[in-house]
Amino acid sequence: MPYPQRVVCLTEETTETLYLLGEGDRIVGVSGYTVRPPEARQKPKVSSFLHARYEKIEALQPDLILAFSDLQADITTTLVKRGYPVFTFNQRSVADIFQMIRVLAGIVGAAQRGEALVAQLSAGLEQIRMQARAFPRRPRVFFEEWDEPLISGIRWVEELVEIAGGEPVFPDRRRASLARDRIVTSDEVIGAQPEVILGSWCGKPFRPERVKARPGWDTIPAVRHGHLYEVKSAFILQPGPAALTEGVARVHRCLRQTLGLPPEALQTTGSPNASY
Repeated sequence: MPYPQRVVCLTEETTETLYLLGEGDRIVGVSGYTVRPPEARQKPKVSSFLHARYEKIEALQPDLILAFSDLQADITTTLVKRGYPVFTFNQRSVADIFQMIRVLAGIVGAAQRGEALVAQLSAGLEQIRMQARAFPRRPRVFFEEWDEPLISGIRWVEELVEIAGGEPVFPDRRRASLARDRIVTSDEVIGAQPEVILGSWCGKPFRPERVKARPGWDTIPAVRHGHLYEVKSAFILQPGPAALTEGVARVHRCLRQTLGLPPEALQTTGSPNASY
């Protein structure tokens, strides 16, 4: 057979992409954090983000394993030493996410469907961008990826904030691929005076009351006016279709609420995840 038939996905975005390409049947194992689409949760769970159950993977006899970023380097090194073919993506921007979709589609022999999916996702982003152009102004946004230490948004997140109609307050930090290089101080956030704070604490719920209680943060417009919102990590911190659909749509809705605008009925033509 010319293309992989038994695929293990160690992160959710490749799982979701394969399903959107109509190739979900190829998947034999998934990450324990997988939530999209719901039917993928029925697949055997073989890993967390930083740990893998190697014996379980071996039992599945995969002919391809998909991973993400340097954070999974220890897992992928072990798998390669055990003789498995491993492809590790490292997408950090919206353009990189589109490239991931195209490459993955090519790997499984679905290149045309990959291009169609990219076109659909691009159309959805353009629709939100057009709606954001009607905003009376672009609110200043601090995207808080973690709370201790404070970590600002990674590149694809900050790009989606801009598409949704916001102005990131730390645009210079977005290109840092490592979280430690996106650490900001409390004083820096206070000085930036964001009008909106979007929280997405990976692995735990965002707690606005904790944010409000930080010393000096009562001077921040977002805190004074109550514009603190959670965007769940499953929707925005997975660098795949979820971020380009539900993630950016949720950011857009938060910004509309901040500006006192009525909710906008977003079309679903660019949102292949609408049924999840």
